[in-house]
Amino acid sequence: MSMQIREATLQDAQLIADLTRATWAGKVAASSSGHRETAEAATNHLQVGGGFILLINDQAVGSVRWLPLPDQPGTWEMLRMSVLPAYRGANLSQQLIEAVIQQACLEGVTELRLAVRADQPRLLDLYSAYEFEEAPELEYTHANPLEAAPTVMRRILKS
Repeated sequence: MSMQIREATLQDAQLIADLTRATWAGKVAASSSGHRETAEAATNHLQVGGGFILLINDQAVGSVRWLPLPDQPGTWEMLRMSVLPAYRGANLSQQLIEAVIQQACLEGVTELRLAVRADQPRLLDLYSAYEFEEAPELEYTHANPLEAAPTVMRRILKS
């Protein structure tokens, strides 16, 4: 199995939207906005922040995005991490996490944040393994008002 992670381009917006919807299907509550992901939303995220595409044997099987917080310089939010169901269980999401951490360090980011859906508590342990800590004092900027508030986690990066 040949794995590659590459930086996403604006031309990948439809691919990212498709991967997100396919990943959320049957896994995440129907109320999640990920089920309604659009190429336009992905384009906006890529223009403001960035993203990665995960490839296995040259086939796109996952993605992740990040956005800088406009009112908090040096802070990014990771969002919409996805790995297609057929590729789960091979630690591929960890590869995406590590890629974002590395990119953030290269760009001088001092803090990464992410949100864990209330119905996905097992992910808290995954992110904790990458030195993310729960931050109950923070609110997720992209929280869906139709759902329970997610758990916000942060990781302070060494400069």
